[in-house]
Amino acid sequence: MLRRQADADRAVRQPIRSPGRPPPRREVERAFWVQIADGLTSEDAAVAVGVSAPVGTRWFRHAGGMPPLDLAPAAGRYLCFAEREEIALLHVQNVGVREIARRLGRDPGTVSRELRRNAATRAGEVEYRASVAQWKAESAAKRPKQAKLVTNTALRDYVQQRLEGSVSLPDRTVVQGPDAPRWKGRNKPHREDRQWVTGWSPEQISHRLKVDFPDDGAMRISHEAIYQSLFIQGRGALKRELVTCLRTGRALRKPRRRSRNKPQGHVTDDVVISERPAEAADRAVPGHWEGDLIIGTHQSAIGTLVERKSRSVLLVHLPRLAGYGQQPRVKNGPALAGHGATAMADALTRAITDLPQQLRKTLTWDRGKELAEHARFAFETGTTVFFADPHSPWQRPTNENTNGLLRQYFPKGTDLSRWGADDLAAVAYTLNNRPRKVLNWKTPAEVFTEQLPSAQEPGVATTD
Repeated sequence: MLRRQADADRAVRQPIRSPGRPPPRREVERAFWVQIADGLTSEDAAVAVGVSAPVGTRWFRHAGGMPPLDLAPAAGRYLCFAEREEIALLHVQNVGVREIARRLGRDPGTVSRELRRNAATRAGEVEYRASVAQWKAESAAKRPKQAKLVTNTALRDYVQQRLEGSVSLPDRTVVQGPDAPRWKGRNKPHREDRQWVTGWSPEQISHRLKVDFPDDGAMRISHEAIYQSLFIQGRGALKRELVTCLRTGRALRKPRRRSRNKPQGHVTDDVVISERPAEAADRAVPGHWEGDLIIGTHQSAIGTLVERKSRSVLLVHLPRLAGYGQQPRVKNGPALAGHGATAMADALTRAITDLPQQLRKTLTWDRGKELAEHARFAFETGTTVFFADPHSPWQRPTNENTNGLLRQYFPKGTDLSRWGADDLAAVAYTLNNRPRKVLNWKTPAEVFTEQLPSAQEPGVATTD
């Protein structure tokens, strides 16, 4: 009877290929994409969920860098993997179907169909295994749907023309542009010509369709659907090479958090801004500084340091080093302009060691290579250095605001090497004795003096 019922179930369902070794469960892949959203690389995310690094790389590339839409968790009406494991354990103990259903809180018919339809049938024997049953259930639940750009030729042609259309003059004379290298399936070529195309963004295309076809509901598509057709392998709607027509030119989508807080080069995991103590963020405790360079012509620069609580300013003199301008520049040669990594660390050390230790706790800098020797600077001064996220000037707001004030004295496009240490000290003194609204009309020098213990008041000379 059981054999006939199994044959009947097999006759009404579509043939399913043999899984061989069942792939990782969808819960594992779902957890993988959660790790990707947190900023991990595909290799690290794969290891975190218990699969090999090549598997994670393959998942990321095949999905175009975005989580597949069909990874959404199944509704509660369907059996989950944990329930299938429980069914397998009870079934091998010869527990009856109704008793299994009672323990799971399911209908007996649900358990009975599960044991018949999703059992492993290798070697002609019926044996229920939770992993194989989960794979069969997920395969049978798939409802593949063709992309809209596959079925609607007119819409596909419109989108493709706006992406890779030719650049032309008003009289429609085509301008070919440079000869671009052949696309190799990776990101845009580095420091090489790119093909000149119309280059509309998917969002521009999506919204323009409503203007060009106001009465044609079939000529509608979201920008996300266009991105998926470009990045996801197997959609079959748009050619993969069209990703070169996008502004970024990247072959895979890049998760937002992957570009944030990411260690790179001289910036390691322990010095990113997320590791900075909370007391530095709320400005409640003095001694936390922000720093940067203001750049002038002829590779001239001035270092700027601002204390977050009092807004006190220190300007760091960065004189030219011996030999600057006397010999042609050499690639990867010594930095003689005055703000190389070694010179910068030395200058900052001289500037900040005049302060009491309790007023030089941390320094937040941008991702510039000029502070590549931050470890030596931290060792010599006791000031811990943290680096802001790339392209995130709002994480150093006090310094950015102060640099804007300093441009009144050191405009862009001027040679900053003209000014000596005394000149910078005079400008810093002027700013530190200018009342500030944010300080309730006190001056930064006054607030800075209040922060010093009474026994160390002479140290105020650096800001007064």
